[in-house]
Order: sequence, then structure tokens, then C-alpha cells
Amino acid sequence: MLQQFSTPTRMLAAAAAFGTIALAGVAWGQSLGLADRAPSSHTVQKGDTLWGIAGKFLKEPWRWPEIWRMNRDQIRNPHLIYPGDVIRLDFVDGRPQLSVSQQRPTVRISPSIRTIPLESDAIPSIPPGDIEPFLSKPLITGPDGFADAAEILSARNNERVVRGAGDIVYVLGMNPKAGDLWHVYRPKGPVTTFDRREVLGYEAKFLGTARVEKFGDLSTVRIETSVEEMQIGDRMIPAPREVIANYAPRAPDRDIDARILRVPYENIETGRGYVVTLDKGTKDGVEPGHVLAVYRVVPRVIDPRPSKQQTIMLRFVDQTTMFTPREYVQPADERTGLVFVFRTFDRLSYAFVLNTTEPVRVGDYARKP
Repeated sequence: MLQQFSTPTRMLAAAAAFGTIALAGVAWGQSLGLADRAPSSHTVQKGDTLWGIAGKFLKEPWRWPEIWRMNRDQIRNPHLIYPGDVIRLDFVDGRPQLSVSQQRPTVRISPSIRTIPLESDAIPSIPPGDIEPFLSKPLITGPDGFADAAEILSARNNERVVRGAGDIVYVLGMNPKAGDLWHVYRPKGPVTTFDRREVLGYEAKFLGTARVEKFGDLSTVRIETSVEEMQIGDRMIPAPREVIANYAPRAPDRDIDARILRVPYENIETGRGYVVTLDKGTKDGVEPGHVLAVYRVVPRVIDPRPSKQQTIMLRFVDQTTMFTPREYVQPADERTGLVFVFRTFDRLSYAFVLNTTEPVRVGDYARKP
């Protein structure tokens, strides 16, 4: 789970973590190029990430699955590489190929028991400390998504309108079996297609966390953290277990033609390190880990050549005017950056802006690179 919007400082910190994906001077071509002075091998160190290692070998590290000897499931969620392993760069039929040589020993501690590395010891795709600020928090539901959610009905010092960290609130509808840690949300309303003709889902804004001090018909709850002040009527749902997914950067298997619907803080444009909302989700083939290219539609240009349109006769009260419609030339869409999808819903998804040459705007397209 990931947080949709965070402070600019955290956004920029996350952008730095993704910097290995978007190297300076990103090559927009389809050919896969090795990085300058790419090593023939790299011994994995504690603190390494899959993306960082890929950046040692490739000019476009997010394309590492193209030369990595993995099957499809391993590429989507790799838990294969541990400190001490050796990543090797070889050439097979003239094409570069990465492989892992597992150098760590297996230690025999009894005739029937062996110790092997835990999956949790595997190096992550990205630095966990940099992705954690974004964990769990954008939420998309159906129109009745909060119908059964717990609701803040009252609070201590009831003369105050808003509440924050440390305050006590009284909440209706909490199930003790769900645990004592809860997330606080405020419904924001529908998210529609770019032309506003269709509702894609209903977004809820994450406000913070709260812990139950006493369950009852009206539970006593203390607010632990708040990213925004809370009010009577805000909703609570049980906090999901935080899991840092080992997202492997990769291009989609099929064409994606998404539109950017929203950028942070109700702006119309944003930049590197921020989060955007896309109008495509799992039903459209979008998955966490997908890297998409951002395209800007360039306005049409008047064609200076003689128009081939049929001349139109415009009649007015006391005169007639002949009019020949102009013709236009449409420039190709301009590629302006990359985004990385980190959370998906049925018909919507959230993505980080990794790299830009121009501001990313509402209405821009996100497509298969």
C-alpha cells in the first residue's frame, strides 16, 4: 500500500531513490544500451537495490528484465538476490545478458537441517526507507465503499471542531476482531474520466492513524498520527498489514493508453518525485512496476499550403461571403518523461513521476515506452 500525496520533502527524497531509473539524458530510442564502463560483474553488497545494480549495467535501468535470465513471475516480483551473490554480464549470440551466481554457502548445522537465507534477507528493488512514506494510503472504493466503515461521532473537548495527534475521539462501529490500529479517511468524491462522462471510482483521502484504547458501542480511540486535521464524521477502517512489495521495473506486455487525471494539491501540472492519478487500472492491464512514458499532445499548426477544403457560401441579411476552411497539420506527440506505477485499482492507478523534461500536466498521456 502506498500514500498518494506526501510532503514535497518526502516526494523529493523518493525521487532521489528512483534516480537510478531515470539517468540524466534518458535515451528515448528502443535499442537497449549498456551503461558507460559497464562492469563484467558486480558482487552484491548490503544496501544495494535491484534498480541500483541495474544502473551499473544499463543506460535505462528500468529495462533490466529484457536482459535478465528470469521467467515472467520472477521478473514481476523477484526475491532472488542476496548480499554476496555475483551479478554477471555475459553476451549470448552477441546480445547482453545478466545472470546471478549464488556465492553464499549453505551451512550444515545437523544431519537433517540446513540454514538458508530468508526471503526477507533478499535485497529490495528500491530502498525501503525511501518508499515507506508512500506506503498504504490512496484508497479507491465503489460508491458504497464507506457504508460500513466506523465513524467518528464525538470527541473530548467537544467545543473544538478539528482534532490531531494525541486527541481522543469516540467512534461508532469498530470491530475488536479487526485489531486496535486503524486508518482515518475522508471521502473525497468520484474520480471521472478526462471527459467527465464516466465515474471510474471514489477516492478517499488518508488523514492519519489511530489506536483503540477501549472497545465498546462507542469506542474510545486516540489519534496517533495525522497528516491533516480530523473532523466529526470522518471514517475509520482497520489498518492493513504493511508490505513493501519488491516491484520490478518493466514495460507493460501490451499497449497502454492512459490519461493523467490528477496531480497533487489540485494543481494542473507537477514534476519529478510527485504522484499522479491515471485513468487505467488492473482491468486495463496496468500492474505495479510498470514504467510508462509520458506524452504531451502538441497543438495543431495552420497548414500554409492551399486548402483543399470545399468553399462554403455564408449568407447574411444583405450580403453573401465565400469562406474556405483552413487546414491544419498535427505534430507528433512529444515525449516528456517517465512514470512508475506503484498501486493499482480496477480502473485507476497511482504512479510516481520519475523523470521529466517538461512539467507533467493533467491530460497528458501515459503509454508503453
